[in-house]
Amino acid sequence: MTQQQRTALVTGGNRGLGEAIARALHDAGHAVIVAHTPGNRTVAGWIEAQARQGYSFAAYGVDVSDYESAQQMARNVRADGRQVDILVNNAGITRDATLRKLEKAGWDAVLRTNLDSTFNVTKPFIDAMLQRGWGRIVNISSINGSKGQFGQTNYSASKAGVHGFTMALAQETARKGVTVNTVAPGYLDTEMVAAVPAETRQRIVDAIPVGRLGKPAEVAALVAFIASDAAAFMTGSKVSMNGGQHMA
Repeated sequence: MTQQQRTALVTGGNRGLGEAIARALHDAGHAVIVAHTPGNRTVAGWIEAQARQGYSFAAYGVDVSDYESAQQMARNVRADGRQVDILVNNAGITRDATLRKLEKAGWDAVLRTNLDSTFNVTKPFIDAMLQRGWGRIVNISSINGSKGQFGQTNYSASKAGVHGFTMALAQETARKGVTVNTVAPGYLDTEMVAAVPAETRQRIVDAIPVGRLGKPAEVAALVAFIASDAAAFMTGSKVSMNGGQHMA
């Protein structure tokens, strides 16, 4: 799918779906940078474990919800002689509660991490992509950004906003060789879902027509395609991969 090696940056790239995306882009022949939360003490061990499996990643700490932190990360990346050709805005959190019980702090944390981050992290890299005439930005949304979900006004709003960002930026960059697309996964077999009570998890699976949770590697393969030269005619799109749970 790829004609030459490029450099990809994956936010939240050291766990769950982000890890699968980082590995898929590495398999596609790219140099891969993973961005992780500042002060994460497990990253060094994770990098070593990945290396033993043949995956070589660079890692940078960043608070994606903070504009200046994202700017500093970009400066660090450039100071190390790296450029970002492929950006995957994957970092995200949940703070679930019905609106009546949702605290302002829970609203702010989710919107800042899931939505503000797309601006914060894309902003310092977009000009260079446009100048080079090539770039891929993939924003990770969610099935619940399309259909909503009880107890997730904050999360659903943030993930719906992600695709609005995608569609607008895609129009700004299309003629410069930079594509911007959204991937909206359904429920995946990750640590986050594994932590859900078994009864709730079974209800989730029962609502998925294919009868199982998705695999992070399946979504990661889709991201790797969108990041390839073969997907140059695709921009402003939202691609759902949810086992048929929500068809729109």
